[in-house]
Amino acid sequence: MRKVFVVLCLALVIATPVFAQGKAEAGTVTIGSAIYKFDDTFMTGVKNAIIAAAAETTDARVDVVDSMNIQATQNEKVDLFITKGLQAMQINPVDRSAAGVIIDKAKKADIPVVFFNREPFAEDMAKWDKIYYVGAKAEESGTMSGQIIVDYWKANKATMDRNGDNVLQYVMLKGEPGHQDAELRTEYSIKCLTDNGIKVEKIAEDTGMWDRVKGQEKMAAFIASQGDKIEAVFANNDDMALGAIEALKAAGYFKDGKFMPVVGVDATAPALQALEEGTLLGTVLNDAVNQGRATFMLSYDLAKGKTPTSASIGYTITDGKYVWVPYQQVTKENYKQFK
Repeated sequence: MRKVFVVLCLALVIATPVFAQGKAEAGTVTIGSAIYKFDDTFMTGVKNAIIAAAAETTDARVDVVDSMNIQATQNEKVDLFITKGLQAMQINPVDRSAAGVIIDKAKKADIPVVFFNREPFAEDMAKWDKIYYVGAKAEESGTMSGQIIVDYWKANKATMDRNGDNVLQYVMLKGEPGHQDAELRTEYSIKCLTDNGIKVEKIAEDTGMWDRVKGQEKMAAFIASQGDKIEAVFANNDDMALGAIEALKAAGYFKDGKFMPVVGVDATAPALQALEEGTLLGTVLNDAVNQGRATFMLSYDLAKGKTPTSASIGYTITDGKYVWVPYQQVTKENYKQFK
């Protein structure tokens, strides 16, 4: 019986959502927030920023739930938010193509929605005037990560171009297939190289699903099949980049002068540590703090029945619906300012 009781208690803890609220209960507005999955390093930063922003108010409560990377689970969370009659919702979609269904439900219930990090399709965003999006332009991060490799190639071509063919042979670790960040970071990182006159050859590409363990597994497979042909590693996020670094370490890199340029995106704390250690060449700040704060400020205005403005939320609203938070390039030269 004691074991059963413990299991039941644990189940209750796991099922309990995270709440953030201000200092007073009277007149509190409640906002539902559904994250695609809690164990994503970057989304943890966004979630924490949302909670911190809510805690600064005296009349807002945020119900943050884990969609566990299952769209059906997220749909159930949305239905629950609607049933509870919450004043606004923040949705980080598991599948961006599912946003249309969520918008239809929200519109019927007259509950405004702020999507974040995973951008719904334009036709879905146009369905209602109480739909907003907070994110960053993925092509910017692709261009910045590409520029890090461009700069390194120009400064270290003699050692980087291992076979002396004047062509950069690279491997690519992509995020989730179909995710706008994965597709655009992949495209624009390589476009930056070719725009700078560098000839390139992709010798391997696979999806690591934003995951560090998968990134390590895919990189180990690249090393096994391509060996010393690899001259650079692109990863659509830091978790995959750090996984790749672990695989490279196992193959003898980052000691005795054997280096592999690896770039990621997000500028997470573990990535900044890798920059300090000299195993990560560079990353791009995906500003979790400001994305989370902007998401909360938009939904806070909406929950109180207001029409958000750039002045009221502290962020520029573009085309009446979008808040774009800029990226920043991070290298060994400037990483300390982001710690």
